[in-house]
Amino acid sequence: MPGEGLNILLATDGSQGSAVAADYAFALAGSWGASLTVMNVLECPPGLDPQNPVNQLYLTELMKQATSELAALQGRAVDRGISAHTRIATGIPSEEVLAVATGEDPDLIVVGTRGKTGLVHVLLGSTAERIIRRAPCPVLAARAQPYGEEQAVGKRRDPTHLTRILVPVDFSDCSLDALEYAVLVAQRSRASLKLLHVLEPISYGLDFTLPHRAKRESIKTGYAKRLSDLASALASAGVPSEFLMVGGPPTDSILDAARTQAADLIVMGTHGRRGLSHTLFGSIAESVLRKSSCPVLMVHSPKFRPGHRRVVSGQSSSTNV
Repeated sequence: MPGEGLNILLATDGSQGSAVAADYAFALAGSWGASLTVMNVLECPPGLDPQNPVNQLYLTELMKQATSELAALQGRAVDRGISAHTRIATGIPSEEVLAVATGEDPDLIVVGTRGKTGLVHVLLGSTAERIIRRAPCPVLAARAQPYGEEQAVGKRRDPTHLTRILVPVDFSDCSLDALEYAVLVAQRSRASLKLLHVLEPISYGLDFTLPHRAKRESIKTGYAKRLSDLASALASAGVPSEFLMVGGPPTDSILDAARTQAADLIVMGTHGRRGLSHTLFGSIAESVLRKSSCPVLMVHSPKFRPGHRRVVSGQSSSTNV
């Protein structure tokens, strides 16, 4: 359901990671029928005197590079029939991106996960982290290399063409909100969904027995029923889906499922029942974001249009497996 009035905000800094993010932003804007805002932030650390002649030369050079890049991206949008406008800001990148996101109210923000410095953790540890935590809408983070070099060239396909979306579900409110948003993405991109529930590792007693095996099997059956109900609800909304239950460490299980299911995108909520409010940057979601070979769409603040009718039930479960 490509939507009238949809807007995607692409934050770029001219790095390789930003180039890949741009590929996804253009692909999504095209399939969603969305407009595109492309912005570049001239990083100006606090305390930098813009009137200093040396700093003026520095900022002038950054402005030239940013202007050239944004003009090229806008031209690329025009060639694809995408409505796009550009913005240049000066300051702290995360703050400037969030300011534009607050003012323009986009439906999605797209960022790369590596900055110009070349350090793996820099953008994730600062700009992207702050954007994901505070953004008023979901954020898609794309790595500099969207697919591994081990794939044969002849078997490669356009990674920005979303056909299979993996959605980890632990039945918490945030994971159900993420699934609800994934439904919108699937409808707009004509993709299918794979629901994944990770059963936590078995806890053995001191005598290495499994006194709660029957209870565990009962819970497992209950989760299978809930996944089946979700799949039925998705089918009613015209979204093809399947579900999968696996056991093991959550991060490894999610990444393994993304590889084996050839997922083009992972959609995750940033708060789950397994942790406190900062779970995203302390455990599961952070690890998935850092290690995934496909882009990860983080749903901290799901963005639903007025009049949106939920496909997924909002009733969560606090039962721990």
